[in-house]
Amino acid sequence: MSQLFEISKESCINCYACVRVCPVKAIEVKAGQNYAKIIADRCIGCGSCLNICPVNAVKYHSSKEEVKALLSSGAKVAAICAPSISGEFVDITDYRKFVEMIKSLGFTYVCEVTFGVDLVAREYKKLFDNFKGKYFLTTTCPVVVSLIEKYHPELINNLAPIVSPMVATAKSLHNLYGEDTKIVAIGPCVQHKEEIKLYSGDGKIDSVLTYVELRELFEEFNVKESNLEYSEFDEPIGYKGSLYPISNGLLQAVDISEDLLVGKVITTEGPTNLLEAVEQFETSTELIKRHFNLFYCEGCLMGPGTSKGGKKYIRRTMVVNYANKRLKTFNRETWEKHIAKFEKLDFARSFTFNDQRLISQPEEKIQEVLKVIDKEFIEKDSGCEACGYPSCRDFASAVASGLANTDMCLNYTLKNRQEYIKSLRATNDKLAKTQDALKESEKKARIEQDAAREASDTITTMLKKLPSAVVIIDKKMKILQSNQSFIDLLGDDALEINEIIPGLVSADLKSLLPYNIHNLFSYVIQNNDDILNRDIHYKESLLNISVFTIKKNSIVGAVIRDLYAPEVRKEEVIKRITDVVDKNLAMVQKIGFLLGEGAAETEQMLNSIIHAYKEGDKRNEK
Repeated sequence: MSQLFEISKESCINCYACVRVCPVKAIEVKAGQNYAKIIADRCIGCGSCLNICPVNAVKYHSSKEEVKALLSSGAKVAAICAPSISGEFVDITDYRKFVEMIKSLGFTYVCEVTFGVDLVAREYKKLFDNFKGKYFLTTTCPVVVSLIEKYHPELINNLAPIVSPMVATAKSLHNLYGEDTKIVAIGPCVQHKEEIKLYSGDGKIDSVLTYVELRELFEEFNVKESNLEYSEFDEPIGYKGSLYPISNGLLQAVDISEDLLVGKVITTEGPTNLLEAVEQFETSTELIKRHFNLFYCEGCLMGPGTSKGGKKYIRRTMVVNYANKRLKTFNRETWEKHIAKFEKLDFARSFTFNDQRLISQPEEKIQEVLKVIDKEFIEKDSGCEACGYPSCRDFASAVASGLANTDMCLNYTLKNRQEYIKSLRATNDKLAKTQDALKESEKKARIEQDAAREASDTITTMLKKLPSAVVIIDKKMKILQSNQSFIDLLGDDALEINEIIPGLVSADLKSLLPYNIHNLFSYVIQNNDDILNRDIHYKESLLNISVFTIKKNSIVGAVIRDLYAPEVRKEEVIKRITDVVDKNLAMVQKIGFLLGEGAAETEQMLNSIIHAYKEGDKRNEK
């Protein structure tokens, strides 16, 4: 089944009104879903959700564009109007004006479904008169048919195998005006939009307009009664079928007895009465021993395709008045000729087994849901029905089936809300008690923040003014911070980059230093093992490099000194001579064989100093 009805996600307020009114629970509200959704396969097209929605979030498939395309196609197009049209358009003073209003939209013919009612009523009379022990449910209402096919499939054989008046009228018009004639049905029923998909050939109907859609077309094309002349319905003209919108009108059309003592048909209308009638027909047919004439709506006067706010008994009166008015000038002889001609058509139909009943859920799942909503000890058929289900057990079954969620239970939601409010109050009390402490903490935090900022500024300033080159990098070998001495050490390329990116921030260290130097950084990052006072030749300088861990495997820093720089050279000479003296003093105290080893190291250290001086002198000479 196509998506006949749809709920707007944006408009839905999750009030569950549609869930409560849906007779077959074809509307799901899943956990975490803030809107209701109609399940197309389970929907029977009754339109109850459309009428009950307080925010007009429910819409049905519009056929207006489809009809306008038919009217502009150049084909012959016939409008067939349901008999309830006189009850809907109480604002039209004369039905003949109404016919002309429809024709002005572009229809070639405007006919009544009343004639189709006459034909179908005769078929029902034959069926009931030829009683062979089997009782039937009438099938003029497509919602009833859908209900039986999907939720009472065992009763399919009890559905009267007769087409609806709308289809019977289409068959007559195709026979009268030609198979190429396009047909648009106009009526109060939205489910007719699905019903027409079942028929082809002489029963084909191309589109269905509801009365609401027809009014919208009148407004769109500025069609008004005051601007038009009279026009009569096109043949074939109906007889007592004009009473069909009133639920027992079908029976009166052919004088099927409704006598309480001897009549064999029970008529009922309205959702509640219909559901009870079907249930009792299914369980107690042999006790009731009657055919059932069924309508989902309160007669076709109040279908979901009619204007909202219509008053049933005013509409009923208008239908009866119209029927009486037509009968005064009714040409019975012409009608009988048409009946004789068209009653030979095939009005039989079949039905489809389409079981949509929910699979029974395991008892443990149902009990689990009942426990969650705190209803595990409630009686079987008890419940407030606020969730839309007749009992808490039915609701639990729907939750277990995925059609509902526990938040739909009003008592459960209120309980959770009260507990939440208590929790909020307790939290508010705690917050109130800590508010002063937070304010004091904020003051301290500001003071500490200012101090930290000042310290950071001081450190940054000191870092920039250090004569030694300093650089800090991350684990990706990207520079986080460096000072001017480091930039000067790298040379002209680094100075140019620094003009664009101060401090060489985010620059790749591997692209700035040779492998033997940046490899020291990689080693420290990976092993968290500091490298101190490593001498490495770089360009024309001898660098003393110390690389140390700041944050394990993440951030390292380095201090790099140019040993050829005068201020560094003097400092380094003093430091290294001091180191030599200290080491020799320590070695004096060791045993003899260590003195030889110490002497060798002293010689190496002194040679290093001499080498540094010689290289420095050469550099100064250049």
